[in-house]
Amino acid sequence: MTVDTLTAEVPSTNSDTPDVTVPPVESTSPERMRGPDTSAAAEAKPKKTPAKKAAARKNKTFELTLTVTGSADGEWRAELKQGTTYVARNLAVAAAAVSRAAKELHDDLSAPIDEVIEEGRSQQAARVAALEAELEAARKALAELG
Repeated sequence: MTVDTLTAEVPSTNSDTPDVTVPPVESTSPERMRGPDTSAAAEAKPKKTPAKKAAARKNKTFELTLTVTGSADGEWRAELKQGTTYVARNLAVAAAAVSRAAKELHDDLSAPIDEVIEEGRSQQAARVAALEAELEAARKALAELG
């Protein structure tokens, strides 16, 4: 029977890793191949307890309430609340900014907001047309007087 043995290597000085030497392997006789009696060794070792599950982490959430209100005149106002405390109140915001912000947040928010803005825009256009007609009538009346 032939037995292979490993020889220890000379550690290299060009490495950043720690030097490790390998001891030579001794002959492997049949008695050594069997090893010690494992039944007694198994009883002596304590059994591993299962790892305890870590408590589920609860993500900390922040609640902010942004309320944006618009009027038929096209004025938009915003207020921001954190819990029960107002962070900002009665801020004037442009309708275009409201529309852009809604698009940035979610498509489901932007569609109804854009509908409301478009309705306000058409109401304002109708008002402008009525005022222009009234102005034209006033100019004609002024021209007839003068």
